[in-house]
Amino acid sequence: MKKHHLILLTTALFITLFYGETAIGINLGILGISYSIILLVETPKQKWSRNFLLLFVITIFSSCAFAWFGDFISGLALFTSLFLFALKAKNRELKSLLVIPLFLANFITFIGRFFKFDEWFPRKKTSGMTQKIISVFVIPFVFIAIFFGVYSLGSDHFSSFFSKWEFDLNLWEFFWITVLGFFLAFTVWNFKIYDLLFNFNHQLKNDFVNEDITQKPTYSFLDLNAERKSGVVSFIALNLLLLIFIVTFNYEQFVEISKNPNQLSAETHERVNAVILSIILAICVIMFYFKGNFNFDIESKSLKILAKIWILLNAVLVISAVTKNAEYILNFGLTYKRLGVYAFLILALIGLILTFYKIHFRKTNAFLFNQMFWYFYGTMLVCSFVNWGGIITGHNMGRKDFALNYHQTNIDYSEKQLLNYAKQTKNETLRKQLLLEIELKREDSFLSKTLYYETTPSK
Repeated sequence: MKKHHLILLTTALFITLFYGETAIGINLGILGISYSIILLVETPKQKWSRNFLLLFVITIFSSCAFAWFGDFISGLALFTSLFLFALKAKNRELKSLLVIPLFLANFITFIGRFFKFDEWFPRKKTSGMTQKIISVFVIPFVFIAIFFGVYSLGSDHFSSFFSKWEFDLNLWEFFWITVLGFFLAFTVWNFKIYDLLFNFNHQLKNDFVNEDITQKPTYSFLDLNAERKSGVVSFIALNLLLLIFIVTFNYEQFVEISKNPNQLSAETHERVNAVILSIILAICVIMFYFKGNFNFDIESKSLKILAKIWILLNAVLVISAVTKNAEYILNFGLTYKRLGVYAFLILALIGLILTFYKIHFRKTNAFLFNQMFWYFYGTMLVCSFVNWGGIITGHNMGRKDFALNYHQTNIDYSEKQLLNYAKQTKNETLRKQLLLEIELKREDSFLSKTLYYETTPSK
């Protein structure tokens, strides 16, 4: 299928799914599945790879997750998966990390690329009928729609004159749905990979090549020996400093007793933030020393040992923070923030493991970014697939201090658990209120629904 056919087809599909709908739900899920299948069919089989097919499956699952929940994280996972899948369909050699700058650049240059008709519209002459449709209907409709909106804003009488007429078609809604659908279709089917990204792609290699191994000083004002000594002194000092911090950190965490839960909450989050920032800075320091040819310095064994010790000490710091967060949850229950703390600490620990791997196996600094992108992406996928609100409410329901109002107003997708709670506590008022909320969600048209509420008991 030609590029312009794909753009027009998926734009029409977008209009069909979203025009006249009150919300985004099943319609976006169907759109994601449709894009995935078309991308798979339109990509030559010789370009298929294991990662490509895996992204196809992930995009399908991400579409289903959004149809089920319809929340922000599911939508973000869906669009990220779709853009990654589109990137691999066009060029599987380009690093996945470049998907963000690639599509941002295409979003910004959309207007300019739209007017380059030779790149996406057929160069051959169209048939007489097609020319008539374009010249008599399409182009005039676009101009009329634009100027109708402008004139309506500038004249109340003009606007009121047309408001007396009853149209089944909401022109403004149809116009903006068309523009948005065309923008998405154009971006997916006609994105451009700029030469700058190809050049930068080379810098994101995971392994060193021969020219990177040649021993030479990083800075003109320091020779190799001085640079090596700088690293050894720095890591000795940093290891001692980190040991002192671990002792004081654990003393404050597990020995000192906070006065009240609010103070404990504030202190816990401050300390976790300090741990995460410490890990990020630690990785940056290691990247500063272990870059390029310095990885192959045969006289830097002591430097590598000190760096690995520092990584292990940072891992101890992370484990201490994880333990305290577990104790905090045990005493005060689950929340989104406390689950988020686990997620960031686990990612920090993964970053340390990858940094250890980078030093031991002499990988480039770009290796860390390439790998961590996939771990962040995987975390986002897990967040989109799992009903964390249900887990939080289900866990906290067994507590004596269960805050019912908080879980009703601040925790999403917990209606099933709250209905069980209402049954257990024989709270008829709560049960009726929940059933009413579920029924209101079910009143949306089919394409605007989220499947979660369709599977929630309503009686």
